[in-house]
Amino acid sequence: MELNHKSLGQGEPLIVLHGLFGTLDNWQTLAKSWAEHYLVYLVDLRNHGRSPHVDGLSYPAMAQDLHDFMELNWIHKAHVLGHSMGGKVAMEFALTYPDMVDKLIVVDIAPRAYAPGHDEIFTALFAIDLNTLESRQAAEAVLEQYIPEWGVRQFLLKNLSRIKEGGFEWKMNLPIIYRDYAQILAPPSEADPFEGPALFIRGEQSRYVRDEDILHIQELFPRSTLQTVPNASHWVHAEQPELLNGMVMEFLEKG
Repeated sequence: MELNHKSLGQGEPLIVLHGLFGTLDNWQTLAKSWAEHYLVYLVDLRNHGRSPHVDGLSYPAMAQDLHDFMELNWIHKAHVLGHSMGGKVAMEFALTYPDMVDKLIVVDIAPRAYAPGHDEIFTALFAIDLNTLESRQAAEAVLEQYIPEWGVRQFLLKNLSRIKEGGFEWKMNLPIIYRDYAQILAPPSEADPFEGPALFIRGEQSRYVRDEDILHIQELFPRSTLQTVPNASHWVHAEQPELLNGMVMEFLEKG
């Protein structure tokens, strides 16, 4: 399986992985900045964006996808950055294939199981009848009944794609994401610690990475540091892109 991707810039490879319901486009602005120094690969994970729709959505499977992607593109070793679900994929990959990871960056997620928290989003998405949908505005009107946050609605609507013959379809594989949602909430696989440099970044207003997670992070990633982005929730890259950019660049430039 070949993952959909875009590449920008030149230099050492930096692979960027989006979160649940996301696509590679979510990170384009920051990628353009990083591309001044690195060869940046923006990747659509399986069942997301324009990557293949396949049966199954687990972290071992997504780590294997990334391994295959690197081999297909002759990338022997790379810096790997992931946000939320993509952060868990990045952790799984580093723990499973440590020799293929130079530096690891995990944005606003910890290596633990999470409680369900996307029920309203699933309900809203399934409430949109693609067979009768006539416009993006009509889709947003449906979402608005369930999701008050304008930014979240716009984020989700990036998954809506117009069909040439008329009508709309989801870029993401919504039925499989819903069926395997428990796998997304699960922690990365148990493995030997990743001994390479790792940076964990959390939003100050987010509850995804708690102080009590730090010990387990350090057990699995003994050379890790944790930085907190002020005035940011889970969507660190959207709310504080310049601060996040500075933290990432400082970490990558360190010898």
